[in-house]
Amino acid sequence: MPQAVNLVEVWRNDLLECVHQGHAVICDESGQIVASWGDPTAVIFPRSSCKMLQALPLVESGAADAYHLSEQQLALACASHQASRIHVDPVTQWLADLGLSDDDLRCGPQEPRDIDVRDTLIRATAPVCRVHNNCSGKHAGFLTLTQHLKAGPEYCALDHPVQQACKTAFEEVTGETSPTFGIDGCSAPNHASSLHGLARAMAYFASADDKTDLRAQAAVRLRNAMMTYPELVAGETRACTDLMRAMHHKVAIKTGAEGVFVAIVPERRMGIAVKIADGATRASEAVITALLVRLGVLDPEHPTAIARMRPDIRNWDGLVTGGLRPAKTLH
Repeated sequence: MPQAVNLVEVWRNDLLECVHQGHAVICDESGQIVASWGDPTAVIFPRSSCKMLQALPLVESGAADAYHLSEQQLALACASHQASRIHVDPVTQWLADLGLSDDDLRCGPQEPRDIDVRDTLIRATAPVCRVHNNCSGKHAGFLTLTQHLKAGPEYCALDHPVQQACKTAFEEVTGETSPTFGIDGCSAPNHASSLHGLARAMAYFASADDKTDLRAQAAVRLRNAMMTYPELVAGETRACTDLMRAMHHKVAIKTGAEGVFVAIVPERRMGIAVKIADGATRASEAVITALLVRLGVLDPEHPTAIARMRPDIRNWDGLVTGGLRPAKTLH
């Protein structure tokens, strides 16, 4: 990976114990870089941070309206949820409305992150299902588009019409030809872009209100669904949900595996993309929080901002042994 810079420091007493390095970019509505750290040209897999891009064909094709999808379903199509009842039940019903079942999903079964749901399955000796996968909402969206296009059932195949539409949308909104792809944890293709391209895409979502084409309208609907229903995008105690609530539902943010985080900031018409080189979630959460504070859309003294940006580190006895903080260059 190109040269990363120090973005997050971890201190124990007065000694710097750990440093997380990475890259970050803030773009304006024209796609120009407003501020950057590290290398904006670093090519990354956005992982789940780009789910709103993958959902664009669902809306702009007319499939969402043809199948009368609600704003909640659009939020779920962009979600990395924790399989709480508020996630699993609506996705299960969505599949039923399509005349489909858990077997039609191509994401693998995943143990619920929601402890109550997980323990209920264990007590009932019930199987973990594909609908429990954190990407099941995205895949329900893929299946909706599959039916709308009258395409075959293997919707995760790279040459399937659904994935071809996703690739086209991804490249056009990032403004780049993707140099490669990988298979994500949910079996769907994940196309690479530069960090600048990913931030440019987020700025497109942030500034799409004054455009009238179908894609821009789709971007606004997906962005607004995420902001309106942050609990569906992730879940209770999760960074995406907590931070969107702390910003009074005015900003859409989305995490991705291996230290990726993005933000769509409509009131500033800006987009943010972050990549932590070592993939640490604690670092990506701290950096995205610091940059949201930098843009003036998050109160630095809000309890959620403090919890993600400069949390205490405690030992097993509850004693404060150190702390985490963003690098000073982020402020």
